[in-house]
Amino acid sequence: MTGLREDTARPAISSRLEGLRNLSPAERLDKVAQAVDLGDAEHQSFGRGGLPLALANGMIENVIGTFELPVGIATNFTINGRDYLIPMAVEEPSVVAAASYMARIARAHGGFHTSSSQPIMRAQVQVLDIRDPHAARARVLKERDAIVAAANAKDKMLISLGGGCRDIEVHVFDQTPVGPMLAVHLLVDVRDAMGANTVNTMAETVAPLVEAITGGVVRLRILSNYADLRLARATVTIPMEALKTEDYDGERIARGIVAACAFAIVDPYRAATHNKGIMNGIDPIVVVTGNDWRAIEAGAHVWASRSGRYTSLSSWEIDRDGRLVGTLEMPMALGLVGGATKTHPAARAALKILGVQSAQELAEVAVAVGLAQNMAALRALATEGIQKGHMALHARNIAIVAGAVGDEIERVAGALAASHDVRVDRAKELLEEIRGGT
Repeated sequence: MTGLREDTARPAISSRLEGLRNLSPAERLDKVAQAVDLGDAEHQSFGRGGLPLALANGMIENVIGTFELPVGIATNFTINGRDYLIPMAVEEPSVVAAASYMARIARAHGGFHTSSSQPIMRAQVQVLDIRDPHAARARVLKERDAIVAAANAKDKMLISLGGGCRDIEVHVFDQTPVGPMLAVHLLVDVRDAMGANTVNTMAETVAPLVEAITGGVVRLRILSNYADLRLARATVTIPMEALKTEDYDGERIARGIVAACAFAIVDPYRAATHNKGIMNGIDPIVVVTGNDWRAIEAGAHVWASRSGRYTSLSSWEIDRDGRLVGTLEMPMALGLVGGATKTHPAARAALKILGVQSAQELAEVAVAVGLAQNMAALRALATEGIQKGHMALHARNIAIVAGAVGDEIERVAGALAASHDVRVDRAKELLEEIRGGT
């Protein structure tokens, strides 16, 4: 099924904000705010002090201040026929630009298409001190209805929203360092929540009942961040000719992308960097919406290892019509309610920019951006290499490190990129030349 809805409450927008890169940050924010109708408070949440210290002090312990990341807008995205502006909180140059460029290529050919499964999370109840683990498993499964009822009795609100504990699983571990072990899994539909608090509470609630049924001792009662039943998927199809550049024909680029992905499929050393590139697109959305990027990373890498060998999260192929086809499927446990998604002003504003109506829709948007970012990285690797575009954008950071300010930043960065010599010491030399000539 899909989490995207045609009957969205927000009017349709265009993700083609032409000339955005040529504006100042304030002008860009104004243009985005106009496009998605941000209010004054939402507009201000992206400025200095967007997270008030008093609010931050209530979010975590021992607060001494706040830490800011740049927030950019990836443009051009069409997903399931609808345009999205994508807010991304990230410190790495080239991420926003690369995603936007790939989305521009894709939108001319139908954009990205997505789907997702139900938002099912797992809670684990660990049972120790059992002599008959397989018989204990059978006893637990026999009492499945009682366990599900006990779990659901704890969260009437979730039940009213159409969620709740749907089923159980029981996993037997005959040999562990502490003897035989059972893991009782509660499978819980958490609706638009990420679900950690809900499933943890349910696991703690059913623990006494599980002890009584098994005759064992319950220890851990905790969610799993391996959300293998909460999957989001994205696909994109691009004609070869749409990939061509001045120096490379489309077929060479398409086959280079497929070969690069094949390398990641067979070699975990390559797969680690390949998958990091996918997460370059996903993590910034998770962060800016106040979701748990550590949980998403953990689940992604376990999913990449589910065959027993770490491999690529994505797949790139040439279809029978000679088109490049990319697919990405992975766990995506994101929420729209609870935690920082509700308390952080910028997270709330980011969600308004996205205009998503469900946690499933947010998950689908995230994997679409991850696939776009993956395509951008593989396309660069299949042509001039990853450094040319990346270092051109990284030059601005180097200019700032060297001490450039104002207009000096672009002048130094431009000279560094043109010379293909992006070093701090060279930037300092250029800065001295600029200042000496003024």
